[in-house]
Amino acid sequence: MAENFIIETSARHVHVSQKDLEILFGEGYQLTPKKDLSQPGQFACEERVTVVGTKKELPGVSILGPVRPATQVELSATDCRSIGVGIVIRESGDVAGTPGCKLVGPCGEVEIAEGVIVAKRHIHMTPADAEKLGVEDKEIVNVKTESDGRSLVFGDVVVRVSDKFSLAMHIDTDESNAAFGVKSGSIVK
Repeated sequence: MAENFIIETSARHVHVSQKDLEILFGEGYQLTPKKDLSQPGQFACEERVTVVGTKKELPGVSILGPVRPATQVELSATDCRSIGVGIVIRESGDVAGTPGCKLVGPCGEVEIAEGVIVAKRHIHMTPADAEKLGVEDKEIVNVKTESDGRSLVFGDVVVRVSDKFSLAMHIDTDESNAAFGVKSGSIVK
């Protein structure tokens, strides 16, 4: 694959189930979209929660919508160390056997037994994008960034193919900080 596309930094966030949303914010509560994200149908919400680990907490963590079947917390490795939660790198949705935490909202608290992950770096793409780039779903690729004096190659990047996606690579804040000069919206190859 030698095609240019955008890279985006995915900051810490929470995906919630409807059941947990109602515990955190009240019965019948619905998420309030704040801004659309690059992936179709996905949005940042006005709602925020506190993520509590064994050592400390992270207040004001954004919820991303829409609601999901299961609650999941995506943090950077630095965040996990900071609050005292084990570091497990996984693809979104693959939460079996991962650490848990407590989420605190204005109306209640939810203790999740599992669901805290450091998201594996990945590229979202449509089947047409995958065909054009000569890759398949779940294939592992390398992605090169260009910057003045600190170019970087990301290894172990998983390709995620769906007709519901839009072409973009996602990394977390630790990875973005390590890739000097790479910001959300930068072009990579």
